[in-house]
Amino acid sequence: MGSGMQDIEIAFQDQLQKNHCFGCGADNDQGLKIKSYWADDGTAVCRFTAKPHHCAGPTRYLNGGIMATLLDCHSICSAIALAYRTEGRAISEGESIAFVTGSMDIAYKQPVPIDSPVLLKAELESLSPRKTRVVCRLFSEDNLCAQADVLAVRVPDNW
Repeated sequence: MGSGMQDIEIAFQDQLQKNHCFGCGADNDQGLKIKSYWADDGTAVCRFTAKPHHCAGPTRYLNGGIMATLLDCHSICSAIALAYRTEGRAISEGESIAFVTGSMDIAYKQPVPIDSPVLLKAELESLSPRKTRVVCRLFSEDNLCAQADVLAVRVPDNW
């Protein structure tokens, strides 16, 4: 049985094997390469700084699809990390754990300035060994800009 504590200082995504996802994959050179970590309060956090080409129609705002990707990928990686933690293992120790998005409902509250760093906070609730509910909030300059309610579903690691 592993310590399960390695995930505190190393990003969840940097511990996952063969992840080519556009939003969270360490193995995708063209992707967003988000980094998620456990916070002291038990939530999972991620900080992201957009690039100019991540803009919406008005170039001063972050694209809504990029916002959705951030919410989705941070939520799913956090669900994976929670499953490993629940099983008392470090991420990627032993048999792989994979989750996918079963559903995601996003409420966009206000635009995100393209030049402001983003903070994502995910609260997780394990509903069963196969399902985790994640409420993920996206903040910019301490303002809530979007919120997603995500159902993460565990799938075989060879999905």
